[in-house]
Amino acid sequence: MASKLEFVQYVVDQLGEAGEITYRKMFGEYGIYCNGKFFATICDDQLFFKITEGGRRLMPDLEEGIPYPGAKPHFLIEELENRERLAQLVQVTCQELPMPRPKKKKGTADGTKGVK
Repeated sequence: MASKLEFVQYVVDQLGEAGEITYRKMFGEYGIYCNGKFFATICDDQLFFKITEGGRRLMPDLEEGIPYPGAKPHFLIEELENRERLAQLVQVTCQELPMPRPKKKKGTADGTKGVK
């Protein structure tokens, strides 16, 4: 079952205190980003955060779940009402995650298109 856009927009609004929260449709579901860093997934109208040590320390009682077949375990975030607590979890999670790699330009090694 695909997630509803209304749910995605609600989640993005609830996480808004953490930074610039954006989403991108991925494989029929949604990837969630904070300041350009991918940290969560919405699948079947459920919010899943990547597991980090900081997240585990901040919220030790979070349940884990699998967002889609073949995925690594993630934290399943069921309580979406406490915006301040969610923002803390986003920030702690993103501090431990690497920045995305810059996209490679298509063409030759020097960045040109290889046209003579």
